[in-house]
Amino acid sequence: MNNSPITGKNRILTIDIIRGFALFGIFLVNMPAFHSPVFMSSFYGQEVEYTGVDYWIDVFFSLFVEMKFFTIFSFLFGLGFFIFMSRAEEKGHGVKALYLRRILALFLFGAVHVVALWFGDILHTYAVAGVFLLFFYKRKIKTMLIWAVSLLVVLNLLFLLNVLIPSEILLEMEAANAQGFARDLAEYMGIYTQAGYVEWVSYRLGTEVGFVAANLIPASIPVFAMFLFGLAAGKAGLFHHVSNHLAFFKKFRWITFLISLPLVVILALLKLDILDLGVKQLYAIQLFKSLTGTSLCFLYISTLTLMLRKETWQKRLRPLGSAGQMALTNYLMQTIVSTIIFVGFGFYGETSLLTGTILCFIIFALQMGFSTFWLEYYRFGPFEWLWRSFTYLKFQPLKKANKVTIHQNHHTPM
Repeated sequence: MNNSPITGKNRILTIDIIRGFALFGIFLVNMPAFHSPVFMSSFYGQEVEYTGVDYWIDVFFSLFVEMKFFTIFSFLFGLGFFIFMSRAEEKGHGVKALYLRRILALFLFGAVHVVALWFGDILHTYAVAGVFLLFFYKRKIKTMLIWAVSLLVVLNLLFLLNVLIPSEILLEMEAANAQGFARDLAEYMGIYTQAGYVEWVSYRLGTEVGFVAANLIPASIPVFAMFLFGLAAGKAGLFHHVSNHLAFFKKFRWITFLISLPLVVILALLKLDILDLGVKQLYAIQLFKSLTGTSLCFLYISTLTLMLRKETWQKRLRPLGSAGQMALTNYLMQTIVSTIIFVGFGFYGETSLLTGTILCFIIFALQMGFSTFWLEYYRFGPFEWLWRSFTYLKFQPLKKANKVTIHQNHHTPM
């Protein structure tokens, strides 16, 4: 029995590049929370006010970035789940035990991440939601799609209910939230700018981590829905031989574009206050961010997949593929580096959205360069190596015996 993970020649370049693209988008979304008290604003439902260039960056992020990239990442997780399970079955492994160890390792990474570093961790959510994928692996594609669509309908109905709450009630809630925000913000900022590491972690356990745990189920709804879409795509073989499904991708790109266009326009009208719903404005923006998060996710995936049929685009975007192949390492390092810069060096609360965005580009460019260099000599990223070693209950060989070329139409793990 060949008890080893999938590497090198068995990867799909298209999936790695899309994963790298999603990783960069997630970093852009996360960056404001790394350098500013976004948690407190979100907790109390307060809008962050931006001016000048920051205002337009925020508008752009709302329209094209926020809630558009974690959905891509979640889709790829579901796709990777199918590939992982099917490959493990081919090799005669006990697939459920193998996958559950993989999920447990992911949960441990996430737990350490959320407790020791940052409230915005997504790994623990993926791990918890990922357990339920086992119940769908053998189901029909139609069943997966029905469940996925149903979950998204439920999620967006919940967002819609917020918009339908009477304005008087929302005004009372807004006043109470504003008081709580003003009361707690000063303490929060004081801890983030002056406390030592142990005090900082202790404070976060009582404020951020508890909220994250309580929010686990609602946070899992869109994640699991996208898992199921990815699982369905894997079972349909859409990425196994893309050339056999070009007509589908082209048609799907146009459908998602036509759906996204009016949704993005409405979101822009709301974000620019051209369409003014008063106290319900933020709830309406949240609803349309969610709707565009799904439609633009699929538009981005289908567009990139078609672009990557051309070898010129494969060459241009290959560094994204290297970053995507080391997604776990790069995701965790984004938090570590950002925490050191903003909390460790005392820049927390003093960084503009423009500066944070520029730093994103610089850090991610360095990550692409480092990933490309690292993968010339090693089979996995450092954290990927730990993850796989835990999954297979033995240390995996890390260094490459020889250089392996990545091919377009072979299998990849999640």
